[in-house]
Amino acid sequence: MRDSVTAGMKRIIAVTVLAATLAGCAQTKSWLASFGKDDDRAVSAAHEDLILGAPSADDYLSDLAAIASGDPARQAEIFADAQAAAQLTPNPSTNLRYALVLAAPGHPETDPQLAQSMLREILSNAPLVTQSEIALASIHLRSVEEMMVLESETRLLRESSSRAQRTQEQAVAERLFRVEAENRRLREELSDAEEKLEAITSIEREIREQE
Repeated sequence: MRDSVTAGMKRIIAVTVLAATLAGCAQTKSWLASFGKDDDRAVSAAHEDLILGAPSADDYLSDLAAIASGDPARQAEIFADAQAAAQLTPNPSTNLRYALVLAAPGHPETDPQLAQSMLREILSNAPLVTQSEIALASIHLRSVEEMMVLESETRLLRESSSRAQRTQEQAVAERLFRVEAENRRLREELSDAEEKLEAITSIEREIREQE
């Protein structure tokens, strides 16, 4: 029963966080679309020009889409490529790509804790990243923190369920012990009564024989 509860909660977490991730992609696209006011566009363009070679938001989003809907081999390929890039040529963009892959649910290399740490580090160096990268980091940091809260709640629920099961098992064991003790007492009383009856019967038999 406990395994089924755990599996069920894991499925809830995966579905919830996957929805949050996909919603995050949609929110990012919406954020970029709303970035069309003249003043905002001018500020953004000036900032983006200072960061040459920075990937576009679509580059990051394509990785996330592939992680969300790809097969295990494709997921492993994306993870390995992002990890290698972050390790061999560490910079805000390669670190962000790696962090986003770590934050994405639904693949074996998901690591919310490491993703949270990396995303916070990236956001603490905002002048080194584009506005699109800031938006991506902010959205997925919130998503990964929500995932961590869900996992914590699931762990507490699982522990509570385990404690309840142990308590129930202990109560059953104690009741079984009491029942067995009562059975032993009744057997002893029955044996004692049979011995007394046999003694009385023997005395009566001796009296009849003497008569």
